[in-house]
Amino acid sequence: MRHTPVIHQQESINHQEPGNIIPSALLFVLSFLCVCSASAQPEILPANESVVSSLSASSVPAVIDTAQFSSMSNLQDSVLEASSVAASVVSASVPVLAVAESSLAQTTIEISSTHSSVAATVSSLMANDVSSVSAVNISSANSDLAAVNSLLNSELSSAAAVDLTTPVEPLSLSKFILDTEVKPGTSVRLTWNSETAVGGFSEATPILVVNGATPGKTLCLTGAVHGDELNGIEMVRRVVFDIDPAKLTGTIIGVPVANIMGFRRNSRYLPDRRDWNRYFPGNTHGSSASRLAHSFFTKIIMHCDSLVDLHTGSFHRTNLPQLRADLADENVARLAQNFGVIAVLNGRGNPNSLRAAAVRAGIPAVTLEAGEPMAMQSEVVEEGVKAINTLLAKTGMYGKQQRWTRIAPVYYRSAWVRANQSGILFSKATLGQRVKEEDILGTVTDPITNARTTIKSPYNGRIIGMALDQVVLPGFAAYHIGIQTPEAILIEESQMNEGVLEEDEEDGDDSGVDSSDEMDEPETGVSKAQDRMADE
Repeated sequence: MRHTPVIHQQESINHQEPGNIIPSALLFVLSFLCVCSASAQPEILPANESVVSSLSASSVPAVIDTAQFSSMSNLQDSVLEASSVAASVVSASVPVLAVAESSLAQTTIEISSTHSSVAATVSSLMANDVSSVSAVNISSANSDLAAVNSLLNSELSSAAAVDLTTPVEPLSLSKFILDTEVKPGTSVRLTWNSETAVGGFSEATPILVVNGATPGKTLCLTGAVHGDELNGIEMVRRVVFDIDPAKLTGTIIGVPVANIMGFRRNSRYLPDRRDWNRYFPGNTHGSSASRLAHSFFTKIIMHCDSLVDLHTGSFHRTNLPQLRADLADENVARLAQNFGVIAVLNGRGNPNSLRAAAVRAGIPAVTLEAGEPMAMQSEVVEEGVKAINTLLAKTGMYGKQQRWTRIAPVYYRSAWVRANQSGILFSKATLGQRVKEEDILGTVTDPITNARTTIKSPYNGRIIGMALDQVVLPGFAAYHIGIQTPEAILIEESQMNEGVLEEDEEDGDDSGVDSSDEMDEPETGVSKAQDRMADE
């Protein structure tokens, strides 16, 4: 009958008999592998729980331990299991935070090296018989294990001394606009001062910023780029001040009165009689309009992920609430789809307008036209506010999305119908009315001769803009007809005209900046200024 050797816990391994060497060494190996395997699985701590309590020397079990086996077959099974664990464990490490990892890096390397040595000893034990195993090798492995145990206790004691109780600062979600930090869940009023652009002639322009508690995209709303367009001012005010920052996702930047110098003078233009919306994105060495545009564009608009520029008709004209958007741009078309049932007019717009400059800079932008200048129209304002709130809801920024039963009409083309005679314009058609070819839109009557001419529609479409009753001259743009055409025609025309500067027919005004960078007549002129009327 074969007798199983008895292992005495009090005796040193180096003084055991040869017959007891293998089981004891294997126990050391198994104990070490258990420590490595346990250490390789990091402990997940609660966010507010101190880490120091889990990093103490007492929490590391002794490397040298004893166990009893009832038979040599059980011992052999355990050796096989240990060999399998040794093959699967690449390295051992201690679960510590990043701040403590650097201090234990060398420890991990040494543990890995010792692990390889012990694994080699296991393989030797499996491949050789009892008599071929050197006691010196086992003694060396035991010394390595003892050294690792001591090193682990030392490093863990050092790690425990590190102050890890201070909570980690969360990732900042603040916005930095005009050199000012806007913290999450707050709303502030900032000031854009263009003094560096035009010297002492500039005025402080209020900028309203609402930074939501939840991070997201930044939407910009600009009103009164033309100083006499009042409806947009009220739209920005209602939208911004109805926002609860705690429920907002993202940021809203509202500029109620962008052209504050024109606003104070009840004028569409800047003090130098320039149309500011013909000078974007501007530059630092051109006219005052260009310098103002450059300052506003770089300091405000470049913070935007999308832009809604608010306008009205001009020169005693009124517009049906509508979007102006370049539907050939995929990002712009996606933005335009989120405003509900408001009409959409396709067009790239004036190349030097704020909208066009923003699109070229990679910022999807649309113009929201609504109403007439020098008037505060409550019903028109309400429609604009509803469209903007729909945008906020559909993009997931604020509010709940409503279900619409109607589809927004899209006009891929539009044209102005002009008067051919001077006199007083009397309209028969109304804003938003659908008309057919040869329908009478209005009449022009000469107050001296009583001669009367009629203005007829040359198109089938809808009146999306029109002049108020007033004195007109020949060529005056009186009715703006939106023409619905298949989308395929739009795509084909866009491809054919790629690279060709289109005439700015959507507003009848100058299609670009005058090469002389000057206006050769005052803003009160009628012939050139009215014929070049600009909505944007």
